[in-house]
Amino acid sequence: MQTSVRPAAATPGVRRAARGRSGQWAAWAFLAPVVLYLLVFYAYPLYRNVELSLRNYTVRSFVQGDAPFAGFGNYAKVFADATFGPALWHTVVFTLVSLAFQFTIGLALALFFSKSFRLSATLRALFLVPWLLPLIVSASTWSWMLNSDSGVVNAALGWLGIGPVNWLTSPDWALWSVIIANIWIGIPFNLVVLYSGLQAIPAAVYEAAALDGANGWQRFWRVTFPLLRPVSAITILLGLVYTLKVFDIIWIMTKGGPSGASTTFATWSYRLGFGNLVPSFGPGAAVGNLLIVMALVFGLVYIRVQRRQALT
Repeated sequence: MQTSVRPAAATPGVRRAARGRSGQWAAWAFLAPVVLYLLVFYAYPLYRNVELSLRNYTVRSFVQGDAPFAGFGNYAKVFADATFGPALWHTVVFTLVSLAFQFTIGLALALFFSKSFRLSATLRALFLVPWLLPLIVSASTWSWMLNSDSGVVNAALGWLGIGPVNWLTSPDWALWSVIIANIWIGIPFNLVVLYSGLQAIPAAVYEAAALDGANGWQRFWRVTFPLLRPVSAITILLGLVYTLKVFDIIWIMTKGGPSGASTTFATWSYRLGFGNLVPSFGPGAAVGNLLIVMALVFGLVYIRVQRRQALT
């Protein structure tokens, strides 16, 4: 008589190991599209930009790929260029002033809309319009409004008895004109994020502060602002990265002029690479890389300051 032999059942340890391996493969399957996206659209362009800044590319060598190696020669050209100092200063002023006013006005509006009143939702939606419009539309609108001859801003100043101002054609006003436009565009982003942060603060905290006799300013400075600090850090950091690379607004309104009065690293990099009949791809890429380094430095400094404040 023949007897059938059953295969031994898998032990619990073997089953757990098999489930663990299948879970790891599933995790890698979910991560693969993200990793591929980052490699194709971030890592490779960054590598190409660094490689571009280390070679002397011309139009011919850009197509054929036989550009000679230049090392840090392109960076030396950028540092020695007379445009470097003013462009650096304009970039810093444009970024810091825009961030300061965008955050301050956005926070004030978020506090205002945190109080329930009629038409609150409608007004919040209207404040999102500058953020939703394409940048070319916003910049073109501001160019029309600030036009020296037919702009509504100079018309309003005329009604007040003030002479016309050459907002876009005067070296004294060109940079401030693009800063004003950028502030207007960035306020809605700060409003939305900070308003969301305010909604997450429990009402019981304000009730306890009121019972302790805290007035409105004390409640804001000792309750609202500290509890809003994590959201504020993210808001400022994202605004910093965005503002450093602003190009559309400046190029449409002033093209970095007049006489370089509103040139930033973003517009300078574009002008070097694409704005001349004989493009300078290497120096243009070098300026772009310096812009990336500036964003990293500003971001790391701000994160370190936030960590120190959190520890204290």
